[in-house]
Amino acid sequence: MAKISFTAPRVAGFTCPSDRGQAFLWDAKTPGLGLRVTPRGAPAFIFQGVYQGKSLRVTIGDATAWRIPDAQAKARELQRLIDEGRDPRAVKAEAIAKDVAQREAERLEAVTVGDVWPTYLAEGSPKRRAAWKPRYRADLEAMSAAGGVAKKRGKGLTRPGPLYPLLALPLADVNEDALKSWYDREAKAGKHQAARALMMFRGFLRWCSARPAYRSVVDRDAGKAASIVEVLPANTRRTDALEGAQLPGWWGGVEELGNHTASVYLRALLLTGARREELAALRWADIDFRWKKLTIADKVDATRTIPLTPYLGRLLATLPRVNDFVFASTSSKTGRIADTRASHSKALESAGIDGLTIHGLRRSFSLLGEAAGAPAGAIAQVMGHKPSATAEGYRPRSVDALRPFLSLIERHILEKAGVPFDFEAAEQGGGKVVSIHQKKSA
Repeated sequence: MAKISFTAPRVAGFTCPSDRGQAFLWDAKTPGLGLRVTPRGAPAFIFQGVYQGKSLRVTIGDATAWRIPDAQAKARELQRLIDEGRDPRAVKAEAIAKDVAQREAERLEAVTVGDVWPTYLAEGSPKRRAAWKPRYRADLEAMSAAGGVAKKRGKGLTRPGPLYPLLALPLADVNEDALKSWYDREAKAGKHQAARALMMFRGFLRWCSARPAYRSVVDRDAGKAASIVEVLPANTRRTDALEGAQLPGWWGGVEELGNHTASVYLRALLLTGARREELAALRWADIDFRWKKLTIADKVDATRTIPLTPYLGRLLATLPRVNDFVFASTSSKTGRIADTRASHSKALESAGIDGLTIHGLRRSFSLLGEAAGAPAGAIAQVMGHKPSATAEGYRPRSVDALRPFLSLIERHILEKAGVPFDFEAAEQGGGKVVSIHQKKSA
């Protein structure tokens, strides 16, 4: 292998014969330093040595970009690595990997919450669930909305959602101090709203920490720091429910509502103990008037079927069939009833009752069911509780086995509310829905 001292003219003038794939020129001054040329490719400085008894070759770089003294210094450096027992190829691969990692880290440092949030909405899901429920997904979007659009009710523009300020924050900067500062500002507008937004954001951090792409920069526990947790409002469990003496006033107030669909919906909630979204999504196809059954979209399982009691069946039959939904709405985007809080507030004001929520009607069903003498297991099954979620647990009953208990509860509620209804006539296909006010006027 002939060697010559590299000079700029010699390096520039070296070419590869057209009948060969490549040609080499070796430097006489620096062991292992060579110049490789191909018929069409650019000339490159290379290093060739022996590592652990085997020949190795490493490309130093383009000969038009590297000065000869620099290439000679690089060749000596590579030989030193071999002398130290290190493979120059592995060292080069490590350097490339480190550079790639550094650039990826710099890229991640610039990724903001807002960059990732749309992916979270599209691909995220609650624990042990395949996807968001539509209502919760809508809440996530509302909490992170920029605001500035015309209000659907009232005048003016909407405010930015509590989570909106966090969207501009780099993921790497989401820490205890940043979240504490954000929470303190949002809590001035509403502590409970800010606390709910924080719980939602914790879910986002958990999701990010489970993704390899973001795990290295996100602090999963930033929202659980003591400085934040200790200022959260107390999470008191609601216990609101109708008292027996309040039933006539509540029922009368609901009957007087100008919105008949909302009136029937609220009474159906009390008579079934269903969750508000479950009942709002009820379709006419879910009601079997012939065999007196009602199939509800369940929170726990896919669906649950409960008996259609006499009064409830006749009450539902008074609703117009506007579309597929039982509790239809022509003003709602979904085509069904959406929010009855305003209607319920009117009924409560009329009855002089304070603090009763829509969910309180579900608790009321449970308490009134106990007062009627129905078994706890039957009440829990009608309400859609898991057997393990109740103190005693229960063995699921058939629809026919549940029927006498749900009828017992319905009869008890109507009696307490002072609602006249002929159950015996209903069994024979008769029975009319009569309001409290009709009874009084009679």
